[in-house]
Amino acid sequence: MTANKTRGRLAALLLAVITPLVAEFTLGNPPLRMAWLLLLWIPIYGAGVVLVRELVRRAGTGWTGVLLLGAAYGIVEEGLALQALSSPTMYGAAGWAPRILDLNSAYTELQIPYHAVFSAAIPILLTDLIVPSLRDRPYLGRLGTWVAGVVFVLGALLLRVTVVTTIDPGYQAPPAILAGCAAAVALLVAAGLRLRSRPRAAVTRPPAPAAAGLFGAVAAFTYLALLFPFGGAARPAFTHGGWVLVPMSAAVVVAVAVAWLLRRWTADGRWTDRHSLALASGALVAHTAFGLISNTDTAADRAGLAAVGVVMAGLLAVLGRSTARAQVLS
Repeated sequence: MTANKTRGRLAALLLAVITPLVAEFTLGNPPLRMAWLLLLWIPIYGAGVVLVRELVRRAGTGWTGVLLLGAAYGIVEEGLALQALSSPTMYGAAGWAPRILDLNSAYTELQIPYHAVFSAAIPILLTDLIVPSLRDRPYLGRLGTWVAGVVFVLGALLLRVTVVTTIDPGYQAPPAILAGCAAAVALLVAAGLRLRSRPRAAVTRPPAPAAAGLFGAVAAFTYLALLFPFGGAARPAFTHGGWVLVPMSAAVVVAVAVAWLLRRWTADGRWTDRHSLALASGALVAHTAFGLISNTDTAADRAGLAAVGVVMAGLLAVLGRSTARAQVLS
């Protein structure tokens, strides 16, 4: 029993470290030369996603729960802690697209799914594959889960008093926005802890793992490129005026199509851990490639992120071999 508790705590710690590396560092936030800034992100990212996993494993709602609670996490970070969803100045996001209900519409459309996938689903998947013996059970006891929750809240406050006061001083979201974000979080958490995937009659033979990886890469890069201005553009996909609604609508189509295909592929018994890892690996490689063209301002930063990408790809390859070996032995 003691050994299981120790393994669970170590797995939770691993997840807490992996999460900000996946969500921020491999995208170029912060650049390698400022990697120490990750210390500010570990409490909210690490504890937050550990909390997501603990709650979902106890509720038994699987990846549906992970994605819904991951979206809730995104609203806590972006809407309540950073308040970037509504800020008229932070990141220049207010200028990306028309503001709707005082929210930065394109930024919101980008960030909530981003956190569900890159902050929650992918780090949890990677940790489950690294520690497969614990993949179907919580890592922590009830006390540990409460501690994760407290650290998560403190991490959100840490961002509020450090990052926000530096890059967006003086802004405070209106009470209606804060209340709306809190209500959305509550609804997503309630849904994520109650909704279970229903049996699916329609299935589609999954592609080979390599093809799944390519699919993940194309889907991730396309979604990011449709919503995040890059290459000197002030608005998504180099649009102007009302034309920004075109890439925003296209991003919705991409997200729905990806979800539909994955639902059918994963319902087939031939979908394996190798497929899941390939899908996540493709998304991560594309994610870092997009960071190279959108988040790096100097040659040194580009070289640093490229080095991070090479190390990441190498580690994913090692995990891939381990996963393939485990599949053969099972």
